[in-house]
Amino acid sequence: MTDQIDLGALEDRAARLVAAARAAGADACDVVAATGTALSVDVRDGRVEETDRAEGDDVTLRVFVGRRTASVSANSLTDLDSLAARAVAMARVTPEDPYAGLAEEDRLVREIPALELLDPTSVSPDQMTEYARAAEEAALAVSGVSKSGGAGASWRLAGVVLATSNGFCGSYLASRHGLSVTAVAGEGTGMERDYDFDSRTFLSDMADPAEIGRRAGERAVRRLNPVKISTRTTDVIYESRAARSLLGHFAGAVNGSAIARKTSFLRDRMNERVFAPGISIVDDPFKARGGAARPFDGEGARAERLDMVQDGVLRHWFLDGATARELGLAPNGRAHRGGSGTVPGATNLTLMPGETSLEEMLKAMGNGLLVTDLIGHGVNGVTGDYSRGAAGFLIENGEPVQAVSEITIAGNLKDMFARLVPASDLDNRYAVATPSILIEGMTLAGS
Repeated sequence: MTDQIDLGALEDRAARLVAAARAAGADACDVVAATGTALSVDVRDGRVEETDRAEGDDVTLRVFVGRRTASVSANSLTDLDSLAARAVAMARVTPEDPYAGLAEEDRLVREIPALELLDPTSVSPDQMTEYARAAEEAALAVSGVSKSGGAGASWRLAGVVLATSNGFCGSYLASRHGLSVTAVAGEGTGMERDYDFDSRTFLSDMADPAEIGRRAGERAVRRLNPVKISTRTTDVIYESRAARSLLGHFAGAVNGSAIARKTSFLRDRMNERVFAPGISIVDDPFKARGGAARPFDGEGARAERLDMVQDGVLRHWFLDGATARELGLAPNGRAHRGGSGTVPGATNLTLMPGETSLEEMLKAMGNGLLVTDLIGHGVNGVTGDYSRGAAGFLIENGEPVQAVSEITIAGNLKDMFARLVPASDLDNRYAVATPSILIEGMTLAGS
């Protein structure tokens, strides 16, 4: 399938657009050209509901005239001179941005590293239909499951080219396979639903469709007959799927843009202990088969593994060139293309696991709450105040005894991070990866 995307031809057109922008009067410029193909199949009750194939191209030219900058986007690289002229004309009438500019030449990648980003395996719509049907059948076979919420299989192939006027030109191809299924348990007003899924760079790494379906069915059945609980303070364990959101809140708080805007509750905590001793959080753009692995950042700059948190101490912000200049710091290769320029952000962010299994952690906790699902986005990035709707299971004597729903978990992320204890069950499949997490003394608002 890789022969569908000719990166050599795309690189050539991007380089010609760079030349056209310079000829039109740009002092500097860069071009991001992206192309891709995506295929998906949705199945319900064994029948194909929808098959979708999408192909698209997009190019963004960013130009600099002094400290003024502007960007234009198009769906093809055909009329290069006109595109370049429009971008330069726009830049000449925009306000100056003292932090705008390309990555410094000494930060540019000179040799593109080889990463495991591309699975050459060909997947046909018929195969994808078989995967989705197998997952759905396995979910429906679970005792207590009353109906299917549908199953879907997907595949995508994307090609990215970045060319700059100061000598960088790089490209890469990346693939992604996915499979998900939703199961419904119970009847009438007592119905509950849950899901399971997998998403991988290589098809060979995907979980068996029947296993994904079985897990979805079992999760739905476990949620039947939930009860409401009274307001209390208790220990909470976030299972790994729900725990990923906590790491996402951390990523937002250490984003250089939030630091520059003074909208992060961690803005004054660099080189201070934010987590308990022993806690380690790593961001690695070269993580093998990682969901956000990439050979260079959105500016063509070098990146390396960053120990964001070492032994509980915060060590880095995520920085692109512009944000680093604003903060008076050195960039660290975390630029992502966004809108008319770049924004800083994480790549493959991992909270490293502890030594205690989830089962052992539940036993040691004794009584508390296991959170399996979160609702809403109640987090104040400035103060760290945290309030999320949740569902899960009451834990008594280390065992789940009753499904619960319609509760709210509240606290402050500064305190939560300081008390956070990771289990050993790291779910390493995704760009944001965590094990299950214990946080003692959380406030639960119930009925």
